[in-house]
Amino acid sequence: QVQLVESGGGLVHPGGSLRLSCAASGSIFSTCVMAWLRQAPEKPRELVITFTWTGGIEIANSVRGRFTISRDSAKNTVYLQMNNLKSEGTAVYYCSASGPQCRDNYWGQGTQVTVSS
Repeated sequence: QVQLVESGGGLVHPGGSLRLSCAASGSIFSTCVMAWLRQAPEKPRELVITFTWTGGIEIANSVRGRFTISRDSAKNTVYLQMNNLKSEGTAVYYCSASGPQCRDNYWGQGTQVTVSS
């Protein structure tokens, strides 16, 4: 059973930066597509950014130019770099692993990001 553990959340002022990490318990990058999603209070979960199966990256328009995704295969870790954070970025951020060749759809427990002055 693969486990995903997010870390790096916290309180940040508007305009600030945070880097979230998602550590996987196994080597899944070759079979699963890694993504970051978020859920703000009383709103549905939404996709923030994801690797695609063909090696590209898809990103939500609301964070384009400010958020990036990267991975370190040696550490089985995916990162979400968030710059110039805005108050609407306040949410619980989740890491996920999924895809047709992924054994299952995996989710982390989430990490809270609060953007406030």
